[in-house]
Amino acid sequence: MLPSRGRLVATGDLHDHPIHFQKVCDFAKLDKPDHHLILHELIHGERLTHGADLSWRMLAKVAALRLQHSGQVHPMLANHEIAQAFLQPVSKGAGECTQLFRDGLEWSFGEDAGTVEEAINDFIRAMPLAIRSESGLLCAHSLPAPIAMPKFDMGVLDRALDETDFTTRTGSAWSMTWGRGQTQDSVRALTDAWAVKLFVLGHKHVEQGAETPFPGVVILNSDHERGAVLAFDLAAPLPTAEQAVASAVSLASMGSMHD
Repeated sequence: MLPSRGRLVATGDLHDHPIHFQKVCDFAKLDKPDHHLILHELIHGERLTHGADLSWRMLAKVAALRLQHSGQVHPMLANHEIAQAFLQPVSKGAGECTQLFRDGLEWSFGEDAGTVEEAINDFIRAMPLAIRSESGLLCAHSLPAPIAMPKFDMGVLDRALDETDFTTRTGSAWSMTWGRGQTQDSVRALTDAWAVKLFVLGHKHVEQGAETPFPGVVILNSDHERGAVLAFDLAAPLPTAEQAVASAVSLASMGSMHD
């Protein structure tokens, strides 16, 4: 639970975009101890090196950032991380991502690739499904699709995850990170169960970087040229979804924060 003070920067999918990752980190101003940053969908980009995916480097950067700013950096579970940790096939522009990622580990670490893979999987399994604030904000990669709602465990955010939560199509963690096609009614059921005033999600290509499909939901996308992020004052009342979208910050507009 985030405190009712300070500032939060929420992102959408990053998919191994190192330039946008650096911009996000600079924008978050983590040198201030009450500033927070949420990151998700970190791996499986479309750029390959020698035919392999080296997006393990993004996970390493995030792990180092979390160690440097303990309690301020919040990596969050997303479907591509779950797919990698549980070797569930998932495809993107470059091909079947989980095998390309393992090829990248083998290319980078040789006979130590298995040890590195175990450490990565432990890191992924330690990530939470959602980050909440005292004001009623809930950030998650996605929400269950309407068809998954009858079997979805509404209590999943308040307990430790187990192996069944990651089962393809039926697990609650799987459903929450893979879900698409949400309706206002399906979201309202979660709003009521979790006392949420505003959801901030990813898991979708958003042409303008931020959009609201219906009241109480904002979808962010941070991995393309029009990618955007949101900044929240944790001590202030939450904006409406429409107000949040209007205040989204374009990553292209930031330029280099080091200039």
